[in-house]
Amino acid sequence: MEVVEVIPVMVPMLGEEEALAAADAVRSGWVAQGPRVARFEQEFAGLVGAGHGVAVSSCTTGLHLALVLLGLGPGDEVVVPSLSFIATANVVRHVGATPVFADVDLATGNLTVETIDAVRTPRTRAVIAVHQGGVPFDTAALRKAADGWGVALVEDAACAAGSTAYGQSVGVGAAIAAWSFHPRKVITTGEGGMVTLDDADGAKRLRRLREHGMNVSAAERHASAQPVLEAYLETAFNYRMTDIQAAVGLVQLGRLAGLVAQRRELAARYHELLAGIDGLVPVRDPAHGQTNYQSFWVLLREEYPRGRDEVLAELARRGVSARRGIMASHLEPAYADVTPAALPVTERITRDSLILPLHHKLTEDDQDHIAGVLRDMARR
Repeated sequence: MEVVEVIPVMVPMLGEEEALAAADAVRSGWVAQGPRVARFEQEFAGLVGAGHGVAVSSCTTGLHLALVLLGLGPGDEVVVPSLSFIATANVVRHVGATPVFADVDLATGNLTVETIDAVRTPRTRAVIAVHQGGVPFDTAALRKAADGWGVALVEDAACAAGSTAYGQSVGVGAAIAAWSFHPRKVITTGEGGMVTLDDADGAKRLRRLREHGMNVSAAERHASAQPVLEAYLETAFNYRMTDIQAAVGLVQLGRLAGLVAQRRELAARYHELLAGIDGLVPVRDPAHGQTNYQSFWVLLREEYPRGRDEVLAELARRGVSARRGIMASHLEPAYADVTPAALPVTERITRDSLILPLHHKLTEDDQDHIAGVLRDMARR
């Protein structure tokens, strides 16, 4: 049987520098949350134009803490896109509030003022808007609308490190944003996340919430020459990041600009290769910003002669590891008890889209092969 070399959908950019940085953290004897985490918070916040960064164990825990900080709970509604990884909706349930699914824009996969307004009610206390796959939503429009409605806007920037909106980093001007460093993202710490915001008091409370509600951090206690008797001010969580992860993250921050530039070059070449194939619509920059192309997805229009699952199967047969498009949370068993408003665009995108390989090891020959498979299927 012939062995086909597989083109992976994603490869994290990790090298000897990250390995040495992690080893240095281990050798230091300080492997829990400590000085490297503090430095990572400061440098990441500066990179995305926020006043404060609070490192956490994942973007999911960051979103959870954001809702806790906002005081959301039973009886409150939070508008979220169904077209998102399920964690976006799950965190709403984690605080006892009710997720309300809104539809998205076909071109960007993002919430709009109109789709939010169609489902919000007097019980709506917040919106979690996702910069889907790194494509920035219209920050100016959504922030203005949220202010007018009197609701909080939480930005799920899990995929958006390196993306821009209106010429500035995603994160600039955000009331609160949560970021992911999962291996599928442009930069990674293995697992891990960050919450960014400009409010100093909010950042102080988030740091307490991530560390069991202690009024003084473990790092501060260990650094003190005198015994410190900590107090636990509220019921909280263990959502900390380790110094080993932060050491890797600090190296990754130095790679971000180069990785985004390379991904955009690869995406531009995909656009050229796929331009002549009828029925394929690749993701592009919106008018108001630039995507980091964390994911390069294509939408199959009605005139494309093959369905999404058939295309995925043929790509796999020919050595290409692609993925289905972004999931629709309201179609998952976990949300079978929810009857949302009509979500025709969400259901079309999740049914008719797929994610193509895009990473630093992708070659022009790889891209030619992938485009060739898609072109062959269009001709059949």
